[in-house]
Amino acid sequence: MPTVASYCTTFLKPEMLHIYRQVTGLKDFGTFVVTRERKCEEKFPFDDVELAPGVRSNFIRRFWLKHVKHEPPIVYRGEYGVLNRLLERRHADLMHVYFGHTGVHLLPFIQRWPKPVVVSFHGMDVQPREDSPGYIDRLRELLQTVPLVMGRSFSLMDRLIELGCPPEKFRLNRTGIPLANFPAIERARPADGAWHFVQACRLIEKKGLRVALEAFARFASFYPAARFTIAGEGPLLAELKAYTSELGLAEEKVTFTGFLDEAGLCALYHDAHVFLHPSHVTADQNQEGIPNSMLEAMATGLPVVATLHGGIPEAVEHGATGLLSPERDVDALHEHLVQLTIEVGRWEKMGAAAAAAMRENFEQGAQIRRLENVYRELLEVRGKS
Repeated sequence: MPTVASYCTTFLKPEMLHIYRQVTGLKDFGTFVVTRERKCEEKFPFDDVELAPGVRSNFIRRFWLKHVKHEPPIVYRGEYGVLNRLLERRHADLMHVYFGHTGVHLLPFIQRWPKPVVVSFHGMDVQPREDSPGYIDRLRELLQTVPLVMGRSFSLMDRLIELGCPPEKFRLNRTGIPLANFPAIERARPADGAWHFVQACRLIEKKGLRVALEAFARFASFYPAARFTIAGEGPLLAELKAYTSELGLAEEKVTFTGFLDEAGLCALYHDAHVFLHPSHVTADQNQEGIPNSMLEAMATGLPVVATLHGGIPEAVEHGATGLLSPERDVDALHEHLVQLTIEVGRWEKMGAAAAAAMRENFEQGAQIRRLENVYRELLEVRGKS
């Protein structure tokens, strides 16, 4: 069984469940994880994790490599050598680097390592980085260097091609959903307008939470029994709570649950009627791939009210499994909430279609097989070189 070195700088942050599902879901490939920081170990148990070893500094050697040989930091600091020895000891046949910014950091290593590397992109890693001058130039070089590139959506593919990725290198790397953990259920249309809307995400700007709250406030002015649950954690929590008060929404109308585990999310989706996700591109070009929480919600039979953003239209068919409006358009978002809930039979039909679409296009086993096919391609690349 060939071995993949799965490199993820932090293994894992709470929002990286999709990576955990990929790493633990492999069938025909063995893997071990290389990371610089181990986090959330109880949430993401995995036995075979290699902490990237520390580097002992040799001043003379470092001076020589940096100032005489003009080697990049990953070489003169010694990181190349320790990583190379680790991968050699573990008999790695190829390496999967999660996130483009990690690939940029490892670019000098990737250019020297004799075995193939694939880098997967997830959304925020295609944006410029103010803390890293020249990042986009190095990202362009990375895209030229690696034999294959993966991305979670075709919208990310378009952005990567803009950055210089040859189209023939791109491979779609969809998020797989364990459908057994998010079973579809039949829901009854709520009485007295007691619609329950839900959004699950990190509380950050690109998720469009202020737009969602404003659209919900308008809806709730006509349907006072409606409520909105926001599941997740993030830096905007205090700001969003304050905005909820500004909109005149009572605490019982909008609930912030904090982070929920898989079982908690499933229970929340089963209690809800509609999933909201009005994402938008931020000023620094941060964008979505395809939101995992949206896919999980759809798997349970929730129709979606969202935006024409990133990879969302690749998972939500407008008019069939949900309704999509332009980014930041509160009027259109509110109108879609009304349309979905007022037209007899539409909500029920869209919910059933959403669950069917997830079974057809996002089942975890099928996506793992596609991922392993990319790994096989990489081994073929090595065999031909």
